[in-house]
Amino acid sequence: MFSHIMVGVSDLERSRKFYDALLGALGISPGVSNKNRFFWRGSGGTFAVSTPINGEPASVGNGSTFGFAATSEEQANAAHAAGLAAGGVTCEDPPGYRGEGPGRLYLAYLRDPDGNKVCLNYRPPKNA
Repeated sequence: MFSHIMVGVSDLERSRKFYDALLGALGISPGVSNKNRFFWRGSGGTFAVSTPINGEPASVGNGSTFGFAATSEEQANAAHAAGLAAGGVTCEDPPGYRGEGPGRLYLAYLRDPDGNKVCLNYRPPKNA
């Protein structure tokens, strides 16, 4: 459904370090620079950070969350830990399962250095 997601950030280098660590734990190659932006490409699309092109300060979307798919609980935990070590801040409940039945998901939330809310999401097989 999506081709890409881009979020505004205030410090490109700080954000690159954060997302290289977090996304690297999900098996995604380091970000590639293009002027005032960095891009990470995975099989599900492109994620990017940018300083705002209008010159105004970057701001966080209230109620916004973007999620990255993990292949296991362990991978979600590793990405969460890597993000925290790279300047992120934990938020919401600790990583774990939420929901019941077929909608049950393993979720790990944190905020990036600019305050954007990130979710690491593992969807177990239906038979698990």
